[in-house]
Amino acid sequence: MEATKAIDPVCKMEVDPKTAGGTSVYKGQTYYFCGAEDKKTFDQNPEKYVGEK
Repeated sequence: MEATKAIDPVCKMEVDPKTAGGTSVYKGQTYYFCGAEDKKTFDQNPEKYVGEK
């Protein structure tokens, strides 16, 4: 039983990867999103969101 959760890098909400509203792969890492709008925002400028680690 997997309880893996991901954090939407745009809105910072917890997302279940199985039901995510969208995904993007950037530099070999998969990112999960609440919805299409956050995915679109991320895809336009991924460095803005992955640079916060």
